[in-house]
Amino acid sequence: MLNLVSFPSLPSALSVQRRHSLGRMMSSSTALLLSVIGTLIVVLALLILFHHNMNATKGYKLRTLERARSDLLLEQEVVNMQIAKSNALVSLQNDPQIQLMQKPTKPKYVQADLSVAEAH
Repeated sequence: MLNLVSFPSLPSALSVQRRHSLGRMMSSSTALLLSVIGTLIVVLALLILFHHNMNATKGYKLRTLERARSDLLLEQEVVNMQIAKSNALVSLQNDPQIQLMQKPTKPKYVQADLSVAEAH
């Protein structure tokens, strides 16, 4: 009977089997590592894609809001011009409702050098 301890150069069946299983473990762990890295890359790429999509959507909404703001400012200017036109003295004098008012017969105008605050 041979003693395995006396001949270290002879590989035992147990060590050969251990090497084969270790080799299989290394190849399976490498495949697992590659698949995990690939999954992480895909997940990160999707996150970047969603982030860029949200930024692009914000830019589109911002452009739409700026266009609506400029339209509202233009409309406000038009309304202000219409208000100024309706408040103008010429339009008030030519207004038919004002034309129908009675004219004062004998107006009395107050002429004083004192201001209202000094009179009291």
